[in-house]
Amino acid sequence: MIRWVRLEFSLRGLPGHVDIDFGATDDPDVLGAHPGALGLPRCEATVSYPGRGYQSQFGWIQLVRSTDNRSGGSRFDMDPLEILGDVAHPFCYFGIRPTLFDAPSRDARTAMDWTAHSYLTVVGGQARRDVRALCGFSWGFTISAGRVSLDHPTPLPAEEWNDHLSVLTATYPDWRFTDDFWRS
Repeated sequence: MIRWVRLEFSLRGLPGHVDIDFGATDDPDVLGAHPGALGLPRCEATVSYPGRGYQSQFGWIQLVRSTDNRSGGSRFDMDPLEILGDVAHPFCYFGIRPTLFDAPSRDARTAMDWTAHSYLTVVGGQARRDVRALCGFSWGFTISAGRVSLDHPTPLPAEEWNDHLSVLTATYPDWRFTDDFWRS
């Protein structure tokens, strides 16, 4: 099952939106994903925005809470793009209208809950490292008795972003994260 979701935002007086293509991974090879992604969700969020050049630079920040992470699922942790290793910025993707893509994988189908909070952000403001969220969504999966259930994308309110500020500032102390979504 494929599900499209659209989230709208406004920045610098211009309307924009994010289209989310979500469904089960049925062919990991086609996606360049690990074979353990088979049957788990894949999520691709594309940005449409009429701004040009530097006016259309965005960053995706993703946090994950999973019963198999360091906290045993009690909190959200940063989910950076693994191929980059530890980096001095909070983004899993950054650029001109960047696309967020994720296809989590697990070799074993043991019981677990996995939830991602994905945020489209903009950098700027009073300091070069000020980060503001424009919109966000939750998505994930649950494995129970070897069966996978997908948690389809749902919009997140500003309060959810605010709940992540302590993790963001502790992990990236050289960056400043605002306590609310962008106000145009």
